[in-house]
Amino acid sequence: MKGDNFKTWHSVDIVVEKEASEAIEFAFDQLGALGTATDQLRKANAENVTVIGYFDAHPNDKLLLDELQNALRIYDFDAKAIHTIIHGEIENTDWLAEWKKHWRPTTVGRFVIAPPWSDVVDTEKIVIRIEPNMAFGTGTHETTQLCLKAIDENYSPQMSFLDVGTGTGILAIAAAKLVTETTEIVACDTDEDSVKIARYNAIANNVGDKIDFSAGSITPEALQFDFVCANLTLDVILPMLELLLEKSRSMLLLSGILAEQEGAITDELRKFQITNFLIARSGEWLSVLIDIAEARTK
Repeated sequence: MKGDNFKTWHSVDIVVEKEASEAIEFAFDQLGALGTATDQLRKANAENVTVIGYFDAHPNDKLLLDELQNALRIYDFDAKAIHTIIHGEIENTDWLAEWKKHWRPTTVGRFVIAPPWSDVVDTEKIVIRIEPNMAFGTGTHETTQLCLKAIDENYSPQMSFLDVGTGTGILAIAAAKLVTETTEIVACDTDEDSVKIARYNAIANNVGDKIDFSAGSITPEALQFDFVCANLTLDVILPMLELLLEKSRSMLLLSGILAEQEGAITDELRKFQITNFLIARSGEWLSVLIDIAEARTK
């Protein structure tokens, strides 16, 4: 985590209609929030919730409003969904306390994604411990869950694995938890801080020696991998789609794609004569799993 125990963090509290809370989380992520939390206002069936974003500096007001408006548009809400926006400052220890209050273990197939301080009762599950950091890397977001589900159902222990845009390393760690023999697992991210966090998480999960982390992205010189995962965003995926297809030997998993962007990704895949893909959906998001081996036999 950034900063020290005495650092002051900035928070943005947004009271919003419950159905639009994910749009606010998306906007915070686009703004580079260090983490988010959602307060149900102490009412189980509350119509409104407070979504809190934590930042290491006061976000630019105009940029904040622009990202909020863009996120609401993407999720098909208007500006009236937001009731109030309040800026605040909190101590680092308070920010950590908020995470501990709001983040609970998430179960996806055989996996349970849990913070280090929580107890996991089901000993049959594969437990992945992740320190709180960015909302899109803790297992709580639909894009991460879609990827974990696809890995759980389609990844075999002998498959080499490449995680492009690893973030907190959760997907590479999931693959490493499944292998029963020496298997090549590589994870990369263009953000060096993310690579450091991912490496730390892998060590904390006792798979640090199974994953090769690096700063950067996939390159034309890279080797092929049996299973390639790219949990990014569509604007990042499209320019590198051809390269991702080339480097995937068996399976290519794409995620971080909004449901309204389905036509854009499927049209692009068809340009490469790829028609045998499986689309999975969760909330406003979707993933695309492509059987590369089958596609190359046609």
